[in-house]
Amino acid sequence: MTEQLRTIARTLVGGGRGILAADESITTMNKRLAKVGIEQTEENRQAYREMLLTTPGLSQWISGVILSDDVFRGRMSDGTPFPEAVAKAGILPGIKVDTGAKPLANAPGETVTEGLDGLRDRLKEYASMGAQFTKWRAVIDIGPGLPTTRALDANAHAMARYAALVQEAGLVPIVEPEVLMDGDHTIERCAEVTEVTHHVFFAALNAAGVLLEGIVLKPNMVVSGAGSERQAGVEEVAEATITVLKRTVPAAVPGVAFLSGGQSDELATAHLAAMNKLGPMPWELSFSFGRALVAAALDAWHGLAAQTAAGQEALATRSRNNAMARAA
Repeated sequence: MTEQLRTIARTLVGGGRGILAADESITTMNKRLAKVGIEQTEENRQAYREMLLTTPGLSQWISGVILSDDVFRGRMSDGTPFPEAVAKAGILPGIKVDTGAKPLANAPGETVTEGLDGLRDRLKEYASMGAQFTKWRAVIDIGPGLPTTRALDANAHAMARYAALVQEAGLVPIVEPEVLMDGDHTIERCAEVTEVTHHVFFAALNAAGVLLEGIVLKPNMVVSGAGSERQAGVEEVAEATITVLKRTVPAAVPGVAFLSGGQSDELATAHLAAMNKLGPMPWELSFSFGRALVAAALDAWHGLAAQTAAGQEALATRSRNNAMARAA
């Protein structure tokens, strides 16, 4: 099983490709449909996912797709289960398994991600349905006195238990400790919090016996807070992010697949390219974007069957651009 985990992890971050995060909840998906004037129905949600996943040549740039539980259990219009359709396209099917961030007791303004109850049985089911990897997101806020040690420890403990259970099931866990860019903090503060977060999380993963060669790290880039008066430049972000990674991420980890975290499509790609220009690293530097890959596709498709090709071309363009950024 150890070699299987290593192979899946290397496939997800290798070959110059990246991971498509298409795991929006129904609530989030409805908001995105509403924003572009598309009726929020199950049929439109299914058609949107089908438009994305049938994009010609997508496997050239995308190695894996993360789906939500409702989509993972769903079917294409021809009756093919979504995970099977993804696999037939030459892409690894994955699934988000956490149940979201909930308020953490005695820690005002902070959250802990839930979803461990019944996870072992759910993982067995997902594996039988074709899943190759999973995702769990922890949310770390920056603010006055935040994050607290309590919040970091609680989230790291949950993440480590999740990762161990996933590997036990023969699947690869994506470990996503996201330090949010919400706030007016500086890039220096983001770097400080991201570094501490990584140290705490990797300590928990090691304590839980997680095989580091069989995971993919999905971190935030080190950026200025969205409300900061000074927004760091592209090269500054790249250098700060790589510095934090070198201080915190063991070389055993096969790859880092960055989240976009609310950055614009173009800026996330520019940051990825700038990091890859800094030279060979111990790990692959890849991407696992959601909105930064699909927003343009959703807008071009607009819920119209006649616009399917336009939506797919938009997704192909964004995916291709990020794959090219990896080779910068």
